[in-house]
Amino acid sequence: MFDLIIANGLVVDGTGRPARREDIGIRGDRVARIGDLSSAPARERIDAAGQVVSPGFIDIHTHSDFSLIVNGKAESQVHQGVTLEVVGNCGFSCAPCPKCDDLKSAIFGYQPGFDISWNTFDEYLTVLGDQPLGVNVAAYVGHGTLRIAAMEGDNINRPATQQETRTMEQLLTASLEAGAIGFTTGLEYSPGSSAATSEITQLCRTLHRYDRLYATHVRNRDIYYEVGFGEALAVARNADVRLQISHITPKFGSPAHAMEHTLEMIDWSRRRGGDVAFDIIPHTWGPTTMSSVLPPWVFDGGVVKILERLANRDLRPAIKDNPNPIWQLIPAGRWDQIILFQSENNAGLVGATIAEIASRRGQEDPHETVLDLLLEEGEGLFNVTWAANNFSEDDNRLCISQPECGIISDTITLAPYGALGDKRWSPSTYGWTSRFIEKYHVTEGRITLEDAIRRITGLAAERLGIDDRGVLKEGNMADITVFDTETLHDNSTLQDPNHYPSGIQHVLVNGQLSIRAGERTDANAGSVLRA
Repeated sequence: MFDLIIANGLVVDGTGRPARREDIGIRGDRVARIGDLSSAPARERIDAAGQVVSPGFIDIHTHSDFSLIVNGKAESQVHQGVTLEVVGNCGFSCAPCPKCDDLKSAIFGYQPGFDISWNTFDEYLTVLGDQPLGVNVAAYVGHGTLRIAAMEGDNINRPATQQETRTMEQLLTASLEAGAIGFTTGLEYSPGSSAATSEITQLCRTLHRYDRLYATHVRNRDIYYEVGFGEALAVARNADVRLQISHITPKFGSPAHAMEHTLEMIDWSRRRGGDVAFDIIPHTWGPTTMSSVLPPWVFDGGVVKILERLANRDLRPAIKDNPNPIWQLIPAGRWDQIILFQSENNAGLVGATIAEIASRRGQEDPHETVLDLLLEEGEGLFNVTWAANNFSEDDNRLCISQPECGIISDTITLAPYGALGDKRWSPSTYGWTSRFIEKYHVTEGRITLEDAIRRITGLAAERLGIDDRGVLKEGNMADITVFDTETLHDNSTLQDPNHYPSGIQHVLVNGQLSIRAGERTDANAGSVLRA
């Protein structure tokens, strides 16, 4: 007797092997049998004829560390077939936090009114696991968070002392012991941007002892792209760690050959024994926090000091004179290619370009407009996000042609109700899986269905070191997504992004139906996965 049989579907198992028509029998939270189960008894049977049956999709790069505390049901992810996501990316995690007040400003999606009731990484994972979770969650520990926890004084945008680095090592070790899936850096963001390469290497040598993954948002992806990617490869080589280069696509301002050259650098490293892979967002528009426009010195002293500096008009020229801008679109004056994506205090401007907002306000310098928007947001300035038309579609296609290229969302979990109901994060929040499969497999035919599924299932699980998910085989956890390629469609747009995709028929998380016939059930069977 099976609890559930998914019958007559086209099984794409996540390995890249050819699809086949088979039945899947589920008992408890496991895949119990794959084969002809037409005469087998089951408490429930789903006819998946004409539909694809795949492992649940895995998102290895999200920033849902805090949004899952606000609402663990992960509606924006489970509605598009995601059954596992990994938080703690780009150097930002919710723990360890011995200085919780200092950390709040560095947590993507932090919301006042939801207490930080943890201190250690173990405590954070415990609190997260106590939420009703719509998806399984694994967590990296972030380098920026370690810096905030370990460094003395208000100025953490400086090289760490050796004692401070040793404290980071101790915190990293404790977090890995508690189950962190790996370690991440965000070297374009404060405070990670002030770290020396030797500091990152020293921490990665600690990571090496646990054979966990190092994922990095590199220091530069435009005019100095080879320095940013080269540093990541050098750190991985010297520390002997497995490397995942996050959202690798070069940005506006990079030379035309940057993507091809970067792939050559990675290939050279792989041919000499390096364990290197990478991922992309399936979109040419990429998000980040608007506060990333500020130079590192502006962050010293926390939110109160930042707001004081923004309010000081005499400091504005120095604030705008950022030698390492997050986007080369800014010094190029391409404000028409940047849109305001999320703002509490200027919600009526969301969806407009910065150029349009400046024009409405009668401001000749859109850079001033950006600083005003941050100032007007007050203590919530870190939750203001914007998105830029930063990436080349040709570069995305070149990456997808590489078998080691994964696909990610780079977003946070949202829900169209409650405390997250009016939030937006990125163009990919509600539709990254459907967009990837629809655009690159169905429409453009650049990738087979089997390989497309592998990129967001088996490959992702392999990179994370998880061996009982990501592939449909007997004995594995029953994380399963059933969808229809003919009706699969990303319904989100830049101006109106918060819409569930079409075509996702059923989603199982740990053997329980979270989506049944396209509708959300009451099941929240996700769990925290500790390494």
